[in-house]
Amino acid sequence: MSSFRACGSHFIVEAGSVSTLRITWVNERKGVERIKEPERAIARHEVREIEQRRTMDNPRQDPGEEELDDIIILYNRVPKTASTSFTNIAYDLCAKNRYHVLHINTTKNNPVMSLQDQARFVKNVTTWKEMKPGFYHGHVAYLDFAKYGVKKKPIYVNVIRDPIERLVSYYYFLRFGDDYRPGLKRRKQGDKKTFDECVAAGGSDCAPEKLWLQIPFFCGHSSECWNVGSKWALEQAKYNLVNEYLLVGITEELEDFIMLLEAVLPRFFRGATELYRTGKKSHLRKTTEKKLPTKETIARLQVSEIWKMENEFYEFALEQFQFIRAHAVREKDGELYLLSKSFFYEKIYPKAT
Repeated sequence: MSSFRACGSHFIVEAGSVSTLRITWVNERKGVERIKEPERAIARHEVREIEQRRTMDNPRQDPGEEELDDIIILYNRVPKTASTSFTNIAYDLCAKNRYHVLHINTTKNNPVMSLQDQARFVKNVTTWKEMKPGFYHGHVAYLDFAKYGVKKKPIYVNVIRDPIERLVSYYYFLRFGDDYRPGLKRRKQGDKKTFDECVAAGGSDCAPEKLWLQIPFFCGHSSECWNVGSKWALEQAKYNLVNEYLLVGITEELEDFIMLLEAVLPRFFRGATELYRTGKKSHLRKTTEKKLPTKETIARLQVSEIWKMENEFYEFALEQFQFIRAHAVREKDGELYLLSKSFFYEKIYPKAT
């Protein structure tokens, strides 16, 4: 199942052909969801209206514009890495920059798709012309589009976080929620035990195995990716990060990540840096009632081989991001500035007559 917002409307749709969609209206900003199951004819009509509007808005384009409009960005977001904060910037800019945002809503937030759903998803993303250019986001493990023989793959981006900080944030999120949808009842609501107390008691919600998430998200849909502590999964995640992702940012340096994306993909992110710096911060999201763990708690987790592997992956991603940033920006008076173009073409033959 996936969802999309046509910059003004937001629907959740089942994967498959347009003729068999089940549509759900969602009001994300207020945290309210009203589910309806209209007849198939109504569903077809709703989607067709968006597709026709898209066609009317862009009757003809030159080849350069068509190439830019054929771009798909896929953000397979890792939970509790500032993913909602970043995604909301995409939502805030989609109308102005003329692209679509689509949420991939998997059943029970399962990051692993069945083989048949993988095939459906690849077909949806690559052939749904009315939703291009598109920004897809969801808690889904990396999926290799090349396996399905597509000619043009999406552009992958992502953000990761210090593994212990991510787990602590997720622990309190399950109990107290956040300021984004404060009224929503959470799965562990009512459990007042702190993260420190959980670790001291050997609780399952704070066990080292719960750290194993960022590696499998980047590793993908292979069974070994989800084998906790797999060294193969760690190396595959590193390979995918370097070879399959345009840019992977760090939660602690989110502004720099947004600045680089705006420089590389202005079709989507024009104005993103300014919005992040000077906006009303409506895109930001904070977990409530979060208490930082003690040094003793952190030390207990850090003796785990699982933490060592997840931290190795985090440090690897951080090094890659800082390397990219160092070659793209310069600091002056405490501010970062993008470098201007540093190459040009010469000795062009044959000469024009």
